[in-house]
Amino acid sequence: METRSREVIAHHNHLISMRITPGHFATRHSHINYYVDLTKIKCQHKVAQLAGRELAEPYLRSTPVDTIVCLDGAEVVASFMALALSESTGQSMNAGSSVAIVSPEVNIGGQLMFRDNVQSMIWNKGVLLLVASATTGNTITQAVECIDYYSGRISGISAIFSAIPKVGDWKINSIFTGNDVPGYETYSPADCPSCMAHHKIDALVNSYGYSKL
Repeated sequence: METRSREVIAHHNHLISMRITPGHFATRHSHINYYVDLTKIKCQHKVAQLAGRELAEPYLRSTPVDTIVCLDGAEVVASFMALALSESTGQSMNAGSSVAIVSPEVNIGGQLMFRDNVQSMIWNKGVLLLVASATTGNTITQAVECIDYYSGRISGISAIFSAIPKVGDWKINSIFTGNDVPGYETYSPADCPSCMAHHKIDALVNSYGYSKL
C-alpha cells in the first residue's frame, strides 16, 4: 500500500506536506478512495508549528478565541495555533490572552462530552473547533452540537485537510482541500463502487492512522 503513496505540498508553505494513498478504505462513517496521512503534521513539532500558524491566520485580526476544541489528535497543532493567536502583537485580537485547549471525551454511546472540570472552558466562551480531517462533515456536526450543548459559541472551524468547503453555515478553513487530491471521493458503505466491484478494503482508517486488512 505504501508504495502507492505520494506527497502533496501545501500551497502557502512548501515545508508543510501530507501523504496520500489511493485505494479502498473504510472510515467510521464512509468509504473513501484515498487515505490522507497527516501524521507528520500532527506529530513533528516544527511542521505542527508551521501548520498552527497558518491555521490561526484567518482568525488573528477579527475573531475572539477563548478555547480550541480538538479532535483527531490535533492537540500539538492546536497548541501552536493558540500561541500564534495570543502573541502580543498589534495584529491579534487575542494578544496576551491564555487560550485553552481541550478535547472532548467519547462516551460509551459514541457521544461527545466534556467532564465537569473542563466545562467552564466551553461555557459562554468563543470556541474554535479544530479537526485533523473532514470528509463527510458528520464528526464536525456532532462536535458543533456538543459545543452548543455546553453553551459554547463557535468562533470558527478549521481542519488540516478538508474534502468539503463547509458544514451547515460554517466555512471550514483548511490548509489542504479536496482540490489537492484530484478524484477524491467519499461514499456511504452501501453506495461504494469499490464494494460493488468486489474490491477488498485495503485498510481501516481513523484519527489514529490505518490498519491494513
